[in-house]
Amino acid sequence: MVTHMKTTLELPDELLSEAKAAAAKRRITLKELFTRALEKELRPHPAANEEDHFTIDEDGWPVFNRKDYTGAPVTDEFVRQLREQEGI
Repeated sequence: MVTHMKTTLELPDELLSEAKAAAAKRRITLKELFTRALEKELRPHPAANEEDHFTIDEDGWPVFNRKDYTGAPVTDEFVRQLREQEGI
């Protein structure tokens, strides 16, 4: 069972404004933004391994982790080529 506790934080006005803007941009609540930030600070993910195919960004989306990635759009053909290279 997960319990929740309410608390009050005193933040600098500028930092709170930035947090509100970041939450709005990501379409999440301030509560979710603060929860994610605390989880990252208190439970950092291990560093990405060069062998990892992708990492997860701050919004929870997978990002290709390839040294040779040129910034080309990810198309079905691109994915097919990656699968062939990786033997998948």
